[in-house]
Amino acid sequence: MKQPIVFIVFLFIQTTYHSFAQYQYPFQNPDIPSEERISNLLSLMTLDEKINSLSTDPGVPRLGVKGTRHVEGLHGLAQGGPSNWGRRNPAPTTIFPQAIGLAESWDREVLEKVASIEAYEVRYMFQNPKYKRGGLVVRAPNADLGRDPRWGRTEECYGEDAWFNAEMVVSFVKGLQGDHPRYWQTASLMKHFLANSNENGRDSTSSDFSERLYREYYSYPFYKGVTAGGSRAYMAAYNRYNGIPCTVHPMHKAITIKEWGQNGIICTDGGAYRELVSKHKYYPDLYQAAAACVKAGINQFLDIYREGVYGALANGYLQQSDIDSVLRGIYRVMIKLGQLDPPERVPYKSIGVTDTLEPWLTKAHQEAALEVTRKTIVLLKNKSELLPLRPEKLKSIAVIGPLADSVLLDWYSGTPPYKVTPLEGIRNKVGNDIQIHYTPDNRFNSAVEMASASDVAIVIAGNHPTGNDDWNSCPVPSDGKEAVDRKVTRLEQETLIQRVFEANPNTIVVLISSFPFAIKWTKENVPAVLHMTHCSQETGNALADVLFGDYNPAGRLVQTWPASIGQLPPMMDYDITKGRTYMYLKEEPLFEFGYGLSYTTFEYSDLVLNNPSLDRDGEMTVKVNVKNAGSIPGDEVVQLYIRHVNSKVSRPQIELKGFERVHVKPGETRTVSIPLKAADLAYWDEKMHAFIVEEDKLRIMIGSSSKNIKFTKVIKVAKPEF
Repeated sequence: MKQPIVFIVFLFIQTTYHSFAQYQYPFQNPDIPSEERISNLLSLMTLDEKINSLSTDPGVPRLGVKGTRHVEGLHGLAQGGPSNWGRRNPAPTTIFPQAIGLAESWDREVLEKVASIEAYEVRYMFQNPKYKRGGLVVRAPNADLGRDPRWGRTEECYGEDAWFNAEMVVSFVKGLQGDHPRYWQTASLMKHFLANSNENGRDSTSSDFSERLYREYYSYPFYKGVTAGGSRAYMAAYNRYNGIPCTVHPMHKAITIKEWGQNGIICTDGGAYRELVSKHKYYPDLYQAAAACVKAGINQFLDIYREGVYGALANGYLQQSDIDSVLRGIYRVMIKLGQLDPPERVPYKSIGVTDTLEPWLTKAHQEAALEVTRKTIVLLKNKSELLPLRPEKLKSIAVIGPLADSVLLDWYSGTPPYKVTPLEGIRNKVGNDIQIHYTPDNRFNSAVEMASASDVAIVIAGNHPTGNDDWNSCPVPSDGKEAVDRKVTRLEQETLIQRVFEANPNTIVVLISSFPFAIKWTKENVPAVLHMTHCSQETGNALADVLFGDYNPAGRLVQTWPASIGQLPPMMDYDITKGRTYMYLKEEPLFEFGYGLSYTTFEYSDLVLNNPSLDRDGEMTVKVNVKNAGSIPGDEVVQLYIRHVNSKVSRPQIELKGFERVHVKPGETRTVSIPLKAADLAYWDEKMHAFIVEEDKLRIMIGSSSKNIKFTKVIKVAKPEF
């Protein structure tokens, strides 16, 4: 029997009443639309509360609103480290290789896994009763591009290629935010928008380039981070773009908000608001600067800002409605983090509450650090198969160099629960079976003597990622960091390498660095060279696994390594078409983009396309067979590049548009499938202000680096037929 309509209506009203009755205010009710909740919250807040919420803690205690602060997390949650992010009470967290090292894995799953582990630890630290600290907005990833290896913060980015960086950015964003349909585990706040890849003078210099480079290169990783990754937060850069400070640039509203759909947090960089007056001298006073920030879309200040905002209101430069408008973005993020919802509704609210085992102490997180670090190691040279080392043929090893018995942390690193140095990793690997000699340098001729007396010499060299913690300078010219660009690209420790090699021709160089070095002599003379980056708590174990063949290296470079500093255009020339990156390089590099070797040999065969042409709004699949022709299992990174043959506009000489890292057993052949999307072939038309996919001939190239191309095929990009 059907229920009477009156009863059904009564039941609906009663259910709705009870649903609303349990909440004091409508904004607390997760069952009503988010925009209505935010409107209600703003209507209840005082002006003082609204201005206070323009900080990085948008909590409103009077209304029971718990905000959440920011934390740093480029390669693990930073609650310690050289910069003392933990302040008075640093706490350990799982620390992975630097961001550019993560990128050298050429593995999207690695980036997502690292970010997911980090996000879990962020939640744990924020919610566990023992800690109750940090925040849920994570300042990562860095979506800037490493267009110049002299940039002091090269370590924070994913390399020089915009398409590749976008893939890494999207993976890291997804790992941080999780896959729940309603809530985020943490919020990913990308930095620094836009074109911030010089440190010297960054508070007043202008990064100048065309609208086309803006769209195709510098903004592209941010664009994909928003539209494909789902990030709804980013940090504005210190510098100017084409003369206008990025902090107040109209691009925030005109492009990221209106075009991309960014509707969350847009914050200043640290101190950037006040620098609009003191450094850029763009406004006569802080009142007008504060008004300009808010009107540009800034809704969180990493600065002393309150007096400026009150002054802007008092002088009529700003209305309360302007503040209301930008605050909406903050609370959209808070709702996604579950901060306004009952804890039982939010699946991530139990982290650190029901599980009290500190995650950075778990075997799972420690094993993940080891696995990830192994995947980031790049084999640059291996003449006469000196590597992997065979313990049964060795009686003694000399471990030499300033980085041999240390794991250096960078400015955005946290403090790992433990650190395994290269020396410790090698000792752990060989035990008492092989004699290990160690010296950090060649004082009293110690390095030469040890190398002469050993079967093999391993020199471990590189940069210091904080310049020995001096904020304003780096004593070593080739060092760089935040606020300091590198003066040279040569490796000062190459003199030590030369002396060791003269004493022992079986010399292996392990370069642990944040950026490329012009190690021309080392490449030409030393038989084996490896590259890895700083910070990982498993540095030593991962390195030892590679040195002794328990892991076959498959990392690939994500920047062009110049043969000399003379190959680089002027630092402040942001027009990459004049010879920057592998896409426009005019001279032979030391190592090319995408380069990396293996202990085994891979053979490519049977390049197959699923269509003879590509529709301008379509997608095709490029397939190639890869065989491991050696006796050691290993990973190969198959790379898909393209070149436009008949384009009506200028194009790069080569562009990456696909890649896949695959594991292949000895004798096994695997078919690798890589999608190629027509949308990725578009150029930005400055007259139409739109991306255009041309009718064109396209050269498809498959290989193991940007120079080592195995197969090519030319196809047409044409209008779809109906």
